[in-house]
Amino acid sequence: METPKLAVLIDADNAQASIAVELLAEISRYGSSTIRRAYGDWTTQNLTGWKSVLLDLAIQPIQQFRFTTGKNATDSALIIDAMDLLHTGDVDGFCIVSSDSDFTRLATRLRESGHVVYGFGEKKTPKPFVAACDKFIYTELLRVDDPVAPTPVEPDSPLKAMLFNAIDGAVREDGWAMLSAVGNLLLQADPAFDARAYGFKKLADLAKAQSYLEVKAVPTAEGTPTQTVFVRRSKV
Repeated sequence: METPKLAVLIDADNAQASIAVELLAEISRYGSSTIRRAYGDWTTQNLTGWKSVLLDLAIQPIQQFRFTTGKNATDSALIIDAMDLLHTGDVDGFCIVSSDSDFTRLATRLRESGHVVYGFGEKKTPKPFVAACDKFIYTELLRVDDPVAPTPVEPDSPLKAMLFNAIDGAVREDGWAMLSAVGNLLLQADPAFDARAYGFKKLADLAKAQSYLEVKAVPTAEGTPTQTVFVRRSKV
């Protein structure tokens, strides 16, 4: 299977350079970042942090002057480039790095064209932009020096309801649901769902920690190390 080609478009005015390395590492989980661009007015001092990482990470700076005080021309430049890339057909998906709700319509338009859209922004990102993406990753979760503590088991927590709804939607006749299908339904319900927000690296680890769930791994094929993970409501 060919690795998806992704365009990484960074709103440098609205994203933190301190997590740039972790950002690209996260993006590599979903595809190859064949295009990397950061937009902003590089003549100003507020982008100094980004200037120091652009060369090291092979990110192309796109200059956009502020023609009018108080108006952000960066958004327009990023949106125009995204639409140009959409019509050239050179990429399979887009990574929009910003906490700005102005990109909500762009994300929706890209998805309507059949392209996958990954959003990256802080937890302050407005919900409409989060919902417009196929998957949204809060950049706070990318900080390796500030891990989230595992969430204790709470029988009546919103997490339990989310997991049960997803399992019920993916359950097979034998009562088990493939964990991958459950994960897809969780993202459909909430593009920002992430096991790391609960202190676990993977969804399987999160599921195993919940007393109201049972998890099992079945070899995908005899003699191979790969496994398919299943989950169901606990019968205890």
